[in-house]
Amino acid sequence: MSTSTARRKTGTTGREAATSRTHVPAGSGARGAEAADPADLPVRPGEDPWTAEEVTELHAELAADLLRLRAEIEASEAAVAGLMRDSNDGAGDDQVDAGTKNINRESELALASNARDSLAQTEHALARLEGTGFGLCESCGQPVGKARLQAFPRATLCVSCKAKQERR
Repeated sequence: MSTSTARRKTGTTGREAATSRTHVPAGSGARGAEAADPADLPVRPGEDPWTAEEVTELHAELAADLLRLRAEIEASEAAVAGLMRDSNDGAGDDQVDAGTKNINRESELALASNARDSLAQTEHALARLEGTGFGLCESCGQPVGKARLQAFPRATLCVSCKAKQERR
């Protein structure tokens, strides 16, 4: 198992706290902002209203995800920097060694890109939860659904709008 794989596995489940030097978002929870009033959050017909405990738990989960993702991005950037530094020292490498280095570098770049995308989605969800619009579909304006948001707090589309988007 490579060191980047081991780091990635612990980075996705651990709760390490790190701040990104390049990414300080608005609505990141860093201000200590509180989540929206549960009574203001929309629910679909037949769903129970949000409770204060559920909203607090959701807010804490999103805030923890921000810290985890920032740490993951920082670790990926450090790994890419190390791989870039090592790629200049390729004297005596055969084609397989050079190819392996390229694959490792591309893999780390893809992981960092995915983590940045997830970070942006998490920041957006947290900003909506702390402000307005959380729980409403960004396409049709209908409630996304409490169960969907509890399963995937970064959801911005209801199930039918998401299905339409995926068919395109």
